[in-house]
Amino acid sequence: MQKSEAHLSRRPIPLSFILMAVLLVHLPLLVMKLPLKSYDTNQHIFFASHYLQHWFDPWNTKWYAGFSQTTYPPLPQQWIAVLSHITGLEYGYMAVQLVAILLLAVGVYRFSLLWVSPRAASFAALASVFLGSESFLVYSAGQLGTTSAAPIYLNALPFLFEWIRFGRWRAFIKASVLFAAAAAAHHATLIFGSFFFALPVVALAIMEREEGDESERSSTAALIARTVAIVVVVTAAIVVVLLPFWIALIHYPVTQEPIPHASRANYILSPFWGLNYFIVPYGAVILAFPFIFWRGAAVHRLRPLLVGFWLAFLVGLGGTTPVSQLVLRRAGEVITMERFSYWATLLALPFIGVLVTELIDRFKTPAIATICTLAALTCGLAVAWSTIHPPDAQEFDTKPVADWLDRDGHDHYRYITLGFGNKIARLAMQTDAGSVDGEWNSARQLPELTAHGAGTLTSSKFFGKNGIDALRAMLEHADHYGLKWVFVRDHYYDPLLAFAGWRPVDNLNDHTIIVWSKDGVPPATPLNAPQIPPHWQGLLWGLLPFGCSILAILVLLIPERRPLESRIAFPSPAEEEYVPGRLAS
Repeated sequence: MQKSEAHLSRRPIPLSFILMAVLLVHLPLLVMKLPLKSYDTNQHIFFASHYLQHWFDPWNTKWYAGFSQTTYPPLPQQWIAVLSHITGLEYGYMAVQLVAILLLAVGVYRFSLLWVSPRAASFAALASVFLGSESFLVYSAGQLGTTSAAPIYLNALPFLFEWIRFGRWRAFIKASVLFAAAAAAHHATLIFGSFFFALPVVALAIMEREEGDESERSSTAALIARTVAIVVVVTAAIVVVLLPFWIALIHYPVTQEPIPHASRANYILSPFWGLNYFIVPYGAVILAFPFIFWRGAAVHRLRPLLVGFWLAFLVGLGGTTPVSQLVLRRAGEVITMERFSYWATLLALPFIGVLVTELIDRFKTPAIATICTLAALTCGLAVAWSTIHPPDAQEFDTKPVADWLDRDGHDHYRYITLGFGNKIARLAMQTDAGSVDGEWNSARQLPELTAHGAGTLTSSKFFGKNGIDALRAMLEHADHYGLKWVFVRDHYYDPLLAFAGWRPVDNLNDHTIIVWSKDGVPPATPLNAPQIPPHWQGLLWGLLPFGCSILAILVLLIPERRPLESRIAFPSPAEEEYVPGRLAS
C-alpha cells in the first residue's frame, strides 16, 4: 500500500486539476470585476466598444481628435467585442482574461516539458495559477495584450522545438499559426519573446541534435535551415496579419518626448517602486533565485533557459541596472518594464517545478504545507495590491457627464477632463462627444501632447512641469480643436483655467464636478485626415487578426501522432533530484 501511494505521489498533477485550480482562484475575482480597478482595463474595453460598433473601421474619433486603433494589435479587444453580444463589454473582458489564464497554465506545462520531467512541469503549471506577476498584470496593471499573447506564445514553443529538432511539418504549421495569433494579440511579446523564449528553445534543439535513434538525429546545418525557414514564414505571416499596424508605424512613428514611468525607476533608490514592481510580482519566487542559478548553471541543457531568465530579469529591473537601456535603447524610453518581470517569472517556472518536486520528495507534508502557504501569500499579495495601492482610488459616476455632453448640442464640441484618472475611457464609451485627451499614448499625434514628456491631460499635475505645459498649450489652442468644455474634479487646476480665459458654467454630481467653458470656440471639425486608414486596411484589420485566431483554434484540433511527453525519457526517481529529462533514445 505504501509503495502504491509513493508511486501515485510521483505522478504528474492532472492538467484538469490545474485548470480547476485556475477557476477556483481567478473566476470569483473576475466575476467580481476586480480588474476594472486596474490601469489599462478600461482602455481595452474602450477599444472593444469601438470594434463592437465599427468592426471594419479602426478610425476612432473619441480620443486625440481622432486616432487609428491600428496602432494597437486588436485580437483580445475583438474577442471582447464578439463576446459582448452575450455577456456585455465588462464581462466580455473578464471572459477573455479568464481564457488567457487557462491557456497560460496549459502553455507553462507544455513549455516546461521541454526542460523538465512531466511531474515537475505539472508543478510549474500549478505554480502559474498563483504567480504574482500574472495577478499583478491582471488586477493592477490591466495589461490584457501581454497576458493574452504570452499563453499563445508558450503553447507555440513546443511546436517550434519539434519542427527544428525533428522536422515535422505538422509542428511547423501549428507553430507558425500560433506565433501569428500571438502577434495579433500583442506585438511586443513576440518581438522580445523571441530573445527570451525562442532562442533558448532553438539552442536546446541544437544541443540535443545527436540524441535519439538514427532517424531522429539531425545535422547542425539542417537545424539552422529549419530555423531560418520558420523565421521567414512567421515574419511574413505577421507582416500580413498586422499590415495596417506596420503601415501606421512606418508613416507615423512614435517620436514623442519620453513619458516617465515608475517601472523604469531605480528600485534601490525608490524602495516603494521596488515593492510595487519587484516584490509584488515575484513574491516567493525570490526565495528560489539561488536554486535557479545553481541548477541552471550546473545542468548543461538548462543553461539556455537560465540565460533567457537572467536577461529578462535584468531588463525587468528598470533603472536599477543599466541593462534595460543598453538592450532596449530608444524602446526603453517607450515601453514599461513590468512585462519583462512577467516573462522572467514564466521562464523561472520550470526551475520552480523541479524545486517543488525535490522539496516534496525530501520533506513530504511539511514541504507541501510551506509551499502552499508561500503560493497563497504570493497570489494574495498581488491580488490585494490593487486595493492596497489602487491605480485609481477615485470612485465616481461618469454617466452625468456623458448625459450633459449628449444634450443641447454640447457634443458638437470637444472636451477634456481634469482629475478623472482612468475614468476617461469609461466616459468616452458613454458619450458621443470627442476629446483631445486619451490613454493610448503611442497613437497620439497632436503636437501639444507629443512635444511634452507627459501622459494624459486629466492627470497633468502628476507629470510636473511637462504635464502643466502640455495642458496650457492645449487650452491656448482650444479654438483650433473645437475644445469648449473642461470637466474639473480637482480644484488644483482652477487658477490655470481662470488665467487662460475659461469660466465655470455648470456643475454636476452635487458640485463635485465643475463644467468650465471658453467663449467663442467654433464647433469641432474633423482633423488628422491623412492618418485615417483607407477602407482596404479596415477590411484587413477586421478579418485577418481575428481570422488568425480562428485558424489557430482549428489547427490545434489536428491530433498529434505522438504527445510531447512521449518524446522525452526521464530519469528514475532516485536520479530525478539531480538530472532533468533527456530526449528519448
